[in-house]
Amino acid sequence: MDARLINDLITEYGLTVSVIILFIVLTRKSLQVVSQSEEYVIERFGRYSQTLNAGFNFIVPFIDRVAHRVSILERQLDSFTISVITRDNVEIKLETSVFFRVLDASKSVYRIRDIDGAIQTTAESIIRSAAGKLELDEIQSAREQMAEEILRNLKGAAEIWGIEITRTEVTDVLVDDETKNSQRQQLNAERERRATVAKAEGLKKSVELAAEAKLYEATKEAEAVRIAAEAKAYAITTEAKATAEQTRVIAEAINNGGEKAISFDVLKKQVEAMGVVGSSDNAKTIVLPTDITKSLGSLTAALDMIKQPGAN
Repeated sequence: MDARLINDLITEYGLTVSVIILFIVLTRKSLQVVSQSEEYVIERFGRYSQTLNAGFNFIVPFIDRVAHRVSILERQLDSFTISVITRDNVEIKLETSVFFRVLDASKSVYRIRDIDGAIQTTAESIIRSAAGKLELDEIQSAREQMAEEILRNLKGAAEIWGIEITRTEVTDVLVDDETKNSQRQQLNAERERRATVAKAEGLKKSVELAAEAKLYEATKEAEAVRIAAEAKAYAITTEAKATAEQTRVIAEAINNGGEKAISFDVLKKQVEAMGVVGSSDNAKTIVLPTDITKSLGSLTAALDMIKQPGAN
């Protein structure tokens, strides 16, 4: 094989290899693989062309280029501390954290150079405005309210940069020693006031309970008197009814011829009474009136009349 043929073969194969290499380079330049956590900003001749999302993407090689690789993960701005003046003219420091993520990669690179600095500057202005509406004691207990207000206002300011503010936190409230001493004195005074109020309320409650107990006792006593009176009235009524009934029965007996039996019963009771008197240890001599002897005679006569057949 002569040298000319070898040179021709080398030239031919070299051209093929060059074409293959060129094809590989062009394919590599035109194919862009974007990860899930990023977006690519493409420029064509120095101007914005498009934004590549996650996955396989194709661009025009040597004409289009990847100008910016933007992370779309949520990020936390470095915690920063700012000095604010509350509504009651107390100077304090608030430590704040801001969380955000990129929604529009092109706006985040073409509308603002330093995203972190811009967000922090805007947040400081909003925080000062929010803290100036509250007193020191309110700020201690209204962190969540402040965080919501900061988030709401900061969201509107960051939209133009293609940024979404996801969360804001007021992580700490810093006060100087003099303010702490004043707060401590105020807290002690408040505790003493609450203790005094609690003691007064307890005394008031005790008096109310004692009065209620006396009222309850008086009510029960009055109720007992009323029940006793009702019982006595009922007894009197019942006794009166019984007496009336007895009188009626006696009257009917008398009307039906029972006068002799009644007289006998009366005389019998008189004799029993004399027997009781005579049996007494202290009775040595008994003087009977004439009416008593008559009664005995009448008793005998009445007994005889009762024994007679057909007598009433």
